[in-house]
Amino acid sequence: MPAGFTALHRGGAGSPLVLLHGFTDTWRTWDLVLPALERERDVLALTLPGHAGGPPLPHPLTAAAVGDVVEAALDDAGLATAAIAGNSLGGYVALELAARGRATSVVALAPAGGWAEGDAAFRQTLTYFTDMQGLLRTAVLHAESIVSTPEGRRRATASFVESSEHIPPELIVHLMRGAADCPGVGPMIELAVRDGWPLEPAAITCPVRFVWGTADRILEWPRAAARYRALFPQADWVELDGVGHSPQLDVPLETAQLILGHG
Repeated sequence: MPAGFTALHRGGAGSPLVLLHGFTDTWRTWDLVLPALERERDVLALTLPGHAGGPPLPHPLTAAAVGDVVEAALDDAGLATAAIAGNSLGGYVALELAARGRATSVVALAPAGGWAEGDAAFRQTLTYFTDMQGLLRTAVLHAESIVSTPEGRRRATASFVESSEHIPPELIVHLMRGAADCPGVGPMIELAVRDGWPLEPAAITCPVRFVWGTADRILEWPRAAARYRALFPQADWVELDGVGHSPQLDVPLETAQLILGHG
């Protein structure tokens, strides 16, 4: 396990809430919302398999494998069901867990897998992650210097937030290193190209809220949400004007309220 990276965080008290981060991220993407969430909930934030600090990817790697590992983590934590909030890849996994009956509610923040059938834009997104990791492996050698200035912090976070002034430099360094060290990038991209994002929407009976920033640079709104808008027309849809791909980092207080106020 890379130094400074851990498999999970648990804190707070109340009804259970599970947090699932996005692709190449770690559980610490939730740092800015944890204080508000933990005042009302028993929060379990997990690092997904194949990510820095998380468990290894299972072999063979299948479309259900990541959900299987997360479901086992819920069992280990003593959680038969929980409210689940996830960003990007974590949003898709949250929906998958809901289809398995493990979620009492879901808040999906710009979940992956929402492109319309036949839309090739997903390939550009996957290429972005490959290119990004290559660049970060060089940039992290100078991470502290990069985040020492407002302009450096803005550039380091520009792909996933619109506002970086409130994000601690140490957290930005952690996120940079986590993405650079994410061992699952290649295998998980190959899986996505091969199998896509299978889902059984009819099996999801809990309340679902989708939250999407209109300034999302990774999963463009509304194009990257087309499939989910068709599958879940009765879900609660929230647009965040001028917000990027990671609302929990961009507008943490508003994001905490959207999570706590649902389900």
